[in-house]
Amino acid sequence: MERADFVIIGAGIMGCSVAYHLAERRAGRIVVLERDEIARGATADAAGGIRLQFSTETNIRLSLLSFEYWEHFTERFGVDIGLHQYGYLFLLTRPEDVSAFRASLALQTSLGVPARWVEPQEIAELQPAVRTDDLLGGTFCPRDGWCDPYTATMGFATAARELGVEFREHCPVTGFRIVGDRLQAVLTPEGEIACGTAIICAGPYTGEVGKLAGLELPVVPYRRMSFVTEPFELVPKTVPMTIEFESSLYFHPEGEGFLFGMSNPNEPPGFHKTVDPEWMTRTVEALCRRAPVFEQARIRRGWAGFYEVTPDANPLIGRIEEIDGLAVAAGFSGHGFMHGPAVGRCMAELLLDGVATSVDIRAFSPARFRRGQLIQERNVI
Repeated sequence: MERADFVIIGAGIMGCSVAYHLAERRAGRIVVLERDEIARGATADAAGGIRLQFSTETNIRLSLLSFEYWEHFTERFGVDIGLHQYGYLFLLTRPEDVSAFRASLALQTSLGVPARWVEPQEIAELQPAVRTDDLLGGTFCPRDGWCDPYTATMGFATAARELGVEFREHCPVTGFRIVGDRLQAVLTPEGEIACGTAIICAGPYTGEVGKLAGLELPVVPYRRMSFVTEPFELVPKTVPMTIEFESSLYFHPEGEGFLFGMSNPNEPPGFHKTVDPEWMTRTVEALCRRAPVFEQARIRRGWAGFYEVTPDANPLIGRIEEIDGLAVAAGFSGHGFMHGPAVGRCMAELLLDGVATSVDIRAFSPARFRRGQLIQERNVI
């Protein structure tokens, strides 16, 4: 029977980062199983945003650590990920959001995040395309930005391969062999792989993979649609990622055009991955209400991907208590790409040293749902 020290399930940003960090520590034989192809799942559909503006300390610290990778990716991995740090600009229209964002801003600045409160006049200077007549203010962090998710994930995968990690594409997990409460092997169409530890990094499919082990992991897939305009010169390409928080509308420069999207609060969970023309129309209308100049833009293309959502919009990171030898890093609710580097490092520390020391991730233990210890992240787009 084939044997490995670690089997990683999923080759998106999370699986590739975990594999790289384990291999960097010379953790033994590491096999990554991917049902599709590397970086072709939820990671490929991500908008590529990276930000420091969160409402919970653990997420802020994960971002700070991840930025050490994003800002030095070329030196570390020899790959240009197209990093643009023009900032994230949150637009606030409700008094209750003002109070919440001011509280989050105080936490962020206490941890060294260079974010600040901005009044409507400064918002107009930072982002001249938007209407400001109904804005109560906002927050801006100039260090935030975006980059290319596919290139970044392949950078981790290539580095992991160079360290001896084996990737198997088109090789889904079909089950687990568990004796008592101990994992013995991961099952695939190509046979069993006996292993000491398996890590579920399956993104929106994490709940389905968990069921194969008899687990109810609270990770649910929700469709999210993104759109890109044709080349559009009427808005500078140096404006920040702009988010109308009340509606979740966001847009930022992408190549010669702009990328934009908006989540549908009435969207049911599921794995349907087609563009909804009606929601596309509503998203375009919302964009043109907030930034009327986009009435002159044309859509080039649109696509749908998945958010992997949990009850508190925070991930499951750590060992699964019910089954010895099984761990998970999933359920990031839209923040997985940006936190991929830090989580990979923390998972390697947890699995090899018994505790994550780079960032204290205990608050995101998978057991918190069973214990009723949810930690709500409020800065969710």
